[in-house]
Amino acid sequence: MSKRPNPQSQQHAQAIRKRKHARDKALQALYQWQLSGEDLDWIRDHYVQEQGVNSGDPEYFLELLYGIPSMVDELDDRFGRHVSSFKDHLDPIENNILRIATYELIKHLEIPYRVVLNEAVKLAKSYGADDSHKFVNGVLDPLARELRPAETQQAGADKAAG
Repeated sequence: MSKRPNPQSQQHAQAIRKRKHARDKALQALYQWQLSGEDLDWIRDHYVQEQGVNSGDPEYFLELLYGIPSMVDELDDRFGRHVSSFKDHLDPIENNILRIATYELIKHLEIPYRVVLNEAVKLAKSYGADDSHKFVNGVLDPLARELRPAETQQAGADKAAG
């Protein structure tokens, strides 16, 4: 007797995949924005028309594409406190992964902090240098404790108890 996944769990899994796709495309678009200085509307049009954004979560892609540049100084300052002395040599990919994760930690409290960190590490493994995932995790772990103290303390208590 095989157990069939219920439609609700299938929808949830599909929503997660779509959000991952949007995050992936947003990383690419933000990288392009940072390096080229292209207009965000041009980048939006390019990614929507030619890069398959609509097969993911286009609303989330657009939120990241416009939301992150609108508060880039705050985001850089927030995670920058946890970056060691080579901050001026931060790779653009790592920089934008940290921006996305910091944005999500601040603006998307419905996403558990562990999910934010896990998704950032996955992006770093896919797009970053060999050990950039370790660097990204090392920056985001203390940042999560700073930005979401109650959630991270509860997770620590749960881990210690069980």
